[in-house]
Amino acid sequence: MASNPKRAPIGAGLRLAIDIGPLAIFFLVNFLMRGPDIAKLLAGTTAFMIASAAAMIVSRWKAGHISPMLWMTGTLVLVFGGLTLWYHDKTFIQFKPTFIYASFAAILAFGLATGRPLLQMLLEAAYPGLTEKGWRQLTINWAIFFVFMAVLNEIVRHKFSYDFWLAFKLWGAIPLTLVFTFANIPMLLKNGLNAEGTKIELPPEG
Repeated sequence: MASNPKRAPIGAGLRLAIDIGPLAIFFLVNFLMRGPDIAKLLAGTTAFMIASAAAMIVSRWKAGHISPMLWMTGTLVLVFGGLTLWYHDKTFIQFKPTFIYASFAAILAFGLATGRPLLQMLLEAAYPGLTEKGWRQLTINWAIFFVFMAVLNEIVRHKFSYDFWLAFKLWGAIPLTLVFTFANIPMLLKNGLNAEGTKIELPPEG
């Protein structure tokens, strides 16, 4: 039986589109949609679900696999999005980021407690040369950040309007994630990171 041909790594542009494209479409549809909040919610959620499924398909087609983070985030979009559409209730899609952040914080904390380098298993190719100490510190940093983001999302969704929550996701959560990602680079370089071979990998975006 002939083996499947090995696929070349996908480009940075397509990887970025796969990772944040569905979320960008969710924002775009919500901001362009006119009418009551429920109309924006349903249209944006539907577009989000379709785009997430498409991202998973494109990743499987172009890269030959779907990353564990994409599997998790894509599946949760379909689950929480489906509940949102069924019940016409924004609670589900707004709670999804909290669930994602809390889940990854718990997974990373479990890895630290049991001595399993789970983050290293996911991102080792992206951070060549990083020492064991560096991986441990990076894991601790991201676990704390995910807890912070889960709490922040809960505060914003409970205290403010749906439109404010959307704006926070675009102008608050994404910039915070980018800043935190790059803020870790000096620590990584001190712990053996090979800057030339590094591919900055963003964490799952809620």
